[in-house]
Amino acid sequence: MLVSALLTSVGINSGLCIIFFTLYSILSKQPSNYEVYVPRLMAQGKSKRRGNFNLERLIPSTGWLKSAYMLSEEELLSSSGLDAVVFMHVITFSLKVFLFAGVIGIFVILPVNCSGDKLDNLDLTNLFNNSLDVFTISNVNNGSKSLWIHFSAIYVVTIFVCYLLYYEYRYISLKRLSYFASSKPQPHQFTILVRSVPISPGSSISDCVDSFFKEFHPSTYLSNVVVHRTNKIRNIIYDAKKLYRRLIYLRSDPAQHKYHRSCCFGLCGKKVDLVDHYGKRLNSVEENLTLQRTGVSFTGEEVRAAFVSFKSRYGAATAFHMQQSINPTHWVTEEAPEPHDVYWPFFSSSFMRRWISKLVIIVACILLTILFLIPVVLVQGLTNLSQLEMWFPFLKSFLTITMVSQIVTGYLPNLILLLFLKMVPPIMEFLSSIQGYISHSDIEKSACNKVLWFTIWNIFFATVFSGSALSQLNIFLEPKNIPSKLAKAVPAQASFFIAYVVTSGWTSASSELFRVIPLFCSLLTRPFTDCKDDELEVPSIAFHKDIPRILFFGLLGITYFFLAPLILPFLLVYFFLGYIIFRNQFINVYAPKYETAGKFWPIVHNSMIFSLLLMHAIAVGIFTLKKLPKASTLIIPLPILTLLFNEYCRKRFLPNFIAYSAESLIKRDRQDDGDPAMAEFFEKLVTSYEDPAMMPIHFSSDSDSLHSPLIHSVRV
Repeated sequence: MLVSALLTSVGINSGLCIIFFTLYSILSKQPSNYEVYVPRLMAQGKSKRRGNFNLERLIPSTGWLKSAYMLSEEELLSSSGLDAVVFMHVITFSLKVFLFAGVIGIFVILPVNCSGDKLDNLDLTNLFNNSLDVFTISNVNNGSKSLWIHFSAIYVVTIFVCYLLYYEYRYISLKRLSYFASSKPQPHQFTILVRSVPISPGSSISDCVDSFFKEFHPSTYLSNVVVHRTNKIRNIIYDAKKLYRRLIYLRSDPAQHKYHRSCCFGLCGKKVDLVDHYGKRLNSVEENLTLQRTGVSFTGEEVRAAFVSFKSRYGAATAFHMQQSINPTHWVTEEAPEPHDVYWPFFSSSFMRRWISKLVIIVACILLTILFLIPVVLVQGLTNLSQLEMWFPFLKSFLTITMVSQIVTGYLPNLILLLFLKMVPPIMEFLSSIQGYISHSDIEKSACNKVLWFTIWNIFFATVFSGSALSQLNIFLEPKNIPSKLAKAVPAQASFFIAYVVTSGWTSASSELFRVIPLFCSLLTRPFTDCKDDELEVPSIAFHKDIPRILFFGLLGITYFFLAPLILPFLLVYFFLGYIIFRNQFINVYAPKYETAGKFWPIVHNSMIFSLLLMHAIAVGIFTLKKLPKASTLIIPLPILTLLFNEYCRKRFLPNFIAYSAESLIKRDRQDDGDPAMAEFFEKLVTSYEDPAMMPIHFSSDSDSLHSPLIHSVRV
């Protein structure tokens, strides 16, 4: 890729960023867009729609930048939880790493690369027509002593990254313990999930659970809630809510057309009063809901699983960690998630169905990975004009236009790849949801891992071996050939990944601020809805979408900082944009859906360790190809030391992310002893894990009254 093509991509994406920032500063001040740009503040009552026209709203402003920048970590922790703090630490960690690596890369390594003459010398008089390869290690002569600068930089950056990883792991681990020690009593701290409950003849599941835990945990056992199969009920409630919202909308606007003809899509037939029509349908749904709930309660629609609550945290932890039966397949225990974090549809699946679904998901992920090679090969064809002309000869004259060739090679490939990648997170989240996890947080963590490794494989490895991706797969069956193959392939794709950071990074960050899709959906649905501020659904951040993208850019920065340090300034711009934008989103847009107390950090740590090891493998191959065998040999201890460091962190910090210690649990239990509020807490704990589908639901048939139920739901 030529410098001019990269600058074209930078220009296009910089323009898009400026447009998104400008439109955001204007549209976010319009009351009609508050539900898109400040839904959290609206739900909290901190922002109200004001209809008076104000010219100031049409003038772009930067006040939101100061608010986002001035947000302290303690404020973020109190408002959005520890998961939000950890997410921002991923960004600040990356900023620290690449500020340090950037100084070394730009001011030390880049001049060395440019001074080499293995490729054409850098022509400063015609800079735009230089190939980006002259800025990479490919331009350094074989056997050059200058390569020892690259060698030293690898050691220095590895030590610095490991130091930061240790510091962050320790800090977040202590923060997690502090968060637990200062938190109020939570139901999931006193509760476990028990599956594969053996049923005695003539006894219900609840009776079996009650008798078992009263016998073996008599001093700590409190109560249990058996899980029911309620998928049908959830579907009925969903239909009821849609009908209710439709009725409220019709009644809220007296001028609304409330009649509809009964035949041929409303074109003919007798007139039907829509309010009366929807009211009758809602009454029918009410009757069906009552029948279904009665059936679930009295016909044995139970799953052999129950949430079991205890009188102390230590009692719950003891039951969770100990094998409950001489048959390890009975009374299988798991940590209970927060009540609102439970993924209830999971319980409708049998053990066999869950086991089969795991196999299906493995096959599905493999097929998705293979199918994704198609757009990767297409994208790489666009970066090579000669190959593109060979595929499509009729485009040859069109591609000779300078601007067209720059857009096709510098911008279009990454745009196509970005659009395809947009589909991956929701697909991975769906696959994780049928894998057997019991909580939304576990589903999102699983999807986060899937998206991360899918991206690394399909964007990094498939791209660097593009053109022969399928034929090169066998190199991973011969580990000794991996460093040399990577050393040849990775530097050749430096220009593509620099453009990828600009297109996928800068534009995705600014579009996160502008919220393109929510704004578009709001404009489409606004004429047909009448959403009140207190009924607004506040979104939560998609960790499984954003964390893998940040970590993948981290991998690109680590692997390319000594190969093509020109990538580092573009990465720093992305991380700075992410730092400001996501802080703003946590203030105005996102509310926490659940709290894992920082359990996403081990994913971050493992990804960075993998990035370091990949860099070491590439370095071994590079120094071998560059005829500097001593450097290759001296690099070998580095991955060994990195793995030892990782093992130390696993032993030292990871256990605190898996479970809390007996020391922490007993201290918290002792603090709660004698607290009069605990009696009320345990009363609520007994019903905390009741399925929401079995809970009373009250809708109002009169828009002026919220007390007369339209659906007379009762607890059964």
